[in-house]
Amino acid sequence: MKDDVTAPPKIADVQRNVLDAAAGADPAHAALALVVDTDGSTYVRAGAMALFDTHGGQVGWLSGGCLEPEIQERALAAIERGAADWLELDTREDEDLLSGSAIGCRGRLQLALLPLALLPGLETAIAAWRGGQDQTLRLQTHKPDQLTLTLGTQRWTLPCAPAPIGLAAGIGLLFQAPPQVLVLGAGPETPLLLPLLREIGWTTTLVERRPRWQPGDAQAVGADALQPLAPAEALTLPASAGADAALVMHHNFELDREALEALAATDIPFVGLLGPVRRQQDLFRLLPPVARQALAPRLRSPVGLDLGGRGAQAIALSIAAQLQAWHHGRTA
Repeated sequence: MKDDVTAPPKIADVQRNVLDAAAGADPAHAALALVVDTDGSTYVRAGAMALFDTHGGQVGWLSGGCLEPEIQERALAAIERGAADWLELDTREDEDLLSGSAIGCRGRLQLALLPLALLPGLETAIAAWRGGQDQTLRLQTHKPDQLTLTLGTQRWTLPCAPAPIGLAAGIGLLFQAPPQVLVLGAGPETPLLLPLLREIGWTTTLVERRPRWQPGDAQAVGADALQPLAPAEALTLPASAGADAALVMHHNFELDREALEALAATDIPFVGLLGPVRRQQDLFRLLPPVARQALAPRLRSPVGLDLGGRGAQAIALSIAAQLQAWHHGRTA
């Protein structure tokens, strides 16, 4: 970690499911284990988190399962003491390959263990992050037994155990807002696709006005929000303004044409169209030239990586894989 916390913060390795769980946890019985620095071969990077509670519950993983028992023990001890703590797990020595945790990796994790009872208002910062705002987290140890932590506009001063020798005075982590995807049209893939996208960190909005395909509520298909509107109406809503990606998957030719024409007027950088190339060509023939020109550089058709397999499960997996690769700058 670096002493100069005014330096640009590191981009955090964020796990949305952990933050969601922290926002809904009983603060008196839960603690976050936050990775503040790593070295060598580690399962996660700085910013990764896991939530532990006094009932034995755990959300998130910081290793393949081999280091969690020790992390959990220390996290629960921090809850009992009512003070933050530090933990270093170093498996870089030769004997660590075959003894102790025997994970076979040569790496070091430095963690801050943060009882939620010491972080009132944390759910407010998480809600702002989930709503599309980047949040910068900073930790500073101004005194040996005191930790100052800020996340967005929230600030806390926590009692803490003395920082280990070599642990610097502070660190900054940038928690980038979760990417947002609009799914225009429900079908057999959506009950599989939407929960999968949420699990890997995306915020999902389902746009579907057909009664047959409308679930009782958003959670019924694993979405964050449900808009029972036409695509053109949904795309004018403030919630759609920050979308990173849109998927057109009505399994209906005319509804897909309508959605593509509406998306052409937006600047959403990733537009995925379900169905074969010939269908996309037929749809483009019916679009105004200006719409075709606007969509062509952004369109992925057929959407999804060619992973093999057929059916709703394979399609959902292929689309999630392509979105994940695109969001992280990978190319297929």
